[in-house]
Amino acid sequence: MGFWQNIASYFRRETATKSNEASSAARTGATPLFVGVGQTAMNIATVFRCVKLLSESVANLPLQYLKRNDGIFSEVDNARLDYLLNVQPDYAVNAFDFWRQVGQELLLDGNAYIVPVYNPVSMELDRLALCERGTVIHDTINDRYDVHDLNNGISGRFAEDEIIHIKGLTMRNSKKGVSVLTYARLTTGIAATGDEETRNRFANGGNVRGIVSNDTSVRGFGEYQDKQLEKTAENLDSRFQGGERIVSLPGQVDFKQISLSSTDMQFLESRKFTVIEICRFFSVPPTFVYADTSNNYKTVEQADIDFLSHTLNPLLRNIEIELRRKLIAPALCHKYKFKFDRRELFACDFNGMMKYGTSLLQIGTAINEVRRMNNLPPVGGGDTVMVSANLRGINEIGVQPQQQPETPENKNNDNDDEKE
Repeated sequence: MGFWQNIASYFRRETATKSNEASSAARTGATPLFVGVGQTAMNIATVFRCVKLLSESVANLPLQYLKRNDGIFSEVDNARLDYLLNVQPDYAVNAFDFWRQVGQELLLDGNAYIVPVYNPVSMELDRLALCERGTVIHDTINDRYDVHDLNNGISGRFAEDEIIHIKGLTMRNSKKGVSVLTYARLTTGIAATGDEETRNRFANGGNVRGIVSNDTSVRGFGEYQDKQLEKTAENLDSRFQGGERIVSLPGQVDFKQISLSSTDMQFLESRKFTVIEICRFFSVPPTFVYADTSNNYKTVEQADIDFLSHTLNPLLRNIEIELRRKLIAPALCHKYKFKFDRRELFACDFNGMMKYGTSLLQIGTAINEVRRMNNLPPVGGGDTVMVSANLRGINEIGVQPQQQPETPENKNNDNDDEKE
């Protein structure tokens, strides 16, 4: 009998403890330090903008299949492979959505798994299946992958060279990638807490925090007194949360506010700090997330260069190498490769494109080649390689131009010039 009484007493204590913890959390407005990774972290505006910018920048570039000829890589005329890379990699998925999802998996999860599916009859590449998150178990000891992705119709065990595994940030001797949000855990947690605090402040005009106590006429603590103060605190908190600004206190209860105003806490300044910190983790200039308002042409131009050089180009290179390693035989890697056409990054910069085309003509490029880059039809005589007349060969410096031998025709021309 005593055993069951002890069990019942234990559950009553546990229930009371959980109830007190819940009421305490409701009063303090406590939120988890980190909201998690993946779609939950995308609720933070800066994270959403950085992930969207990087993933769509990758998806916006055409992917080329190139072959080396006489030391120069030129695009291979492979209709099926071009269709998979730039039109529809998988069933009911266009290429833009596919590569955007690859970028999102890299940034939010640290790993993107793509299964090349081959036609059993022709043994040609049939589709590229991007595995959903949580459907791949990577055995790093035996270098194999266990895939159970029912939505994509893929299930089984694959060797290391059978899956395109694009990794994010990696630690030393690690075969798995780590998401950017794992490193930015503290910063994103602060940003999430700041978002929640902003919502609460605007919802009720500012949270009020304080201590409820009675006067000092009665010394010590009593169980009845503590319970009444607890009820009073819960009542005050619910009334403040309900939007009331002036409330009455019962009896000798005293309320002392301990929260500071938004001005004292420099709340908005702390929000700006978290934006800059998240941009640092993603290597995205603050200009691209609309955080820097003091911009001029020079700063924007430099931000573009930094973004292409230090942020986007390493991401593109990572994807290119993994595709080359898994889709091309090692014996042919010196002749074939995959490459994103980075010229599309300047498609909207018409002034820059004109300067680039003019520079190509000056160093020895045919007009039709420049026109082909801008999707313009060829013109007659445009296949002649042009060079600037202001440029001379280094061996020609100091050499006097040779005079033509005197002929009757030249002599007559000179006489005509003198008469004029």
